[in-house]
Amino acid sequence: MASQYLNQLHTADKLSAEPWPEDATLYQVSSTPENHSFIRYPTIFFFNFKKLLKPYEAEQILLPENASCLAVKAYLKMCNLPFGIRSCANAEHMSPGGRMTKLPFIRAGAFIFAEFEPIVNFVEQKDLAIGSWQDEDEKADMRTYVSLVENIFTMAELYISFRNDRVYKEVTAPRNGVVFPWPLNHMQNYGKRRNALRLLKVYQWDDLDIDDVIDKVAKCCDTLEYKLKESPETPFFFGDHPCELDAIAFGHLFSILTTTLPNMALAQTVQKFKHLVEFCRFVDEKYFLTRCLNLSRIY
Repeated sequence: MASQYLNQLHTADKLSAEPWPEDATLYQVSSTPENHSFIRYPTIFFFNFKKLLKPYEAEQILLPENASCLAVKAYLKMCNLPFGIRSCANAEHMSPGGRMTKLPFIRAGAFIFAEFEPIVNFVEQKDLAIGSWQDEDEKADMRTYVSLVENIFTMAELYISFRNDRVYKEVTAPRNGVVFPWPLNHMQNYGKRRNALRLLKVYQWDDLDIDDVIDKVAKCCDTLEYKLKESPETPFFFGDHPCELDAIAFGHLFSILTTTLPNMALAQTVQKFKHLVEFCRFVDEKYFLTRCLNLSRIY
């Protein structure tokens, strides 16, 4: 136990001592149907860490993964940290693991971290994080909101992607299996769905119906909007400057609003909260410039 604690202290010292690497690379899934062969050799990869590759989110990435990836991208942009994006069809299998989606993961120098919270902690170790202006009480309050947002929205996204039969058959399964040849695509889909349903069971979402899910999402949105309206003159949740909550809320809300599914119940629920929609539009225009928040197609 003592040696494990000393190792953790040594790792923390190394994290804080090293500067942010210029070749930090964020990994997410992509779709490269013209090149399936490398998937059969998942232990062999050759990467150029200085090259920024365009993602292919629309073809393969699923709603929960897209939300998590967008949240991390938003956070790193808010921190004004340089990073590349590497799109790999088998990024999930390259990930060191995670609590929910396993993605994205970042390779920064000798370190690899997966999902939003570990990546944020890594940035904080280097004293580069946004939110350093917050006192301890505000940070504790903010992290409560972050936990709420991650748990509620990720579970809702997993539910709609894997428990709704129409969404699974028309979107989730085709996207998830697009880069795998038959019959590997069916095996991949089976394993992915089994893991998602197991996670829903752990968090006690497996027995909910769609109305229960929408109710949970609506209550979470109402909580976020109330917090946002506490400071109507400021663009972010905790004032004039962004924090972790702004990044993770944007990642989930924007992904839900801009992902077209056969069942648009989640997007229709989020769209009712005008302040959250305007918040998403503001963050998108400030940090991403996509200007693709078109609400007319939700109905």
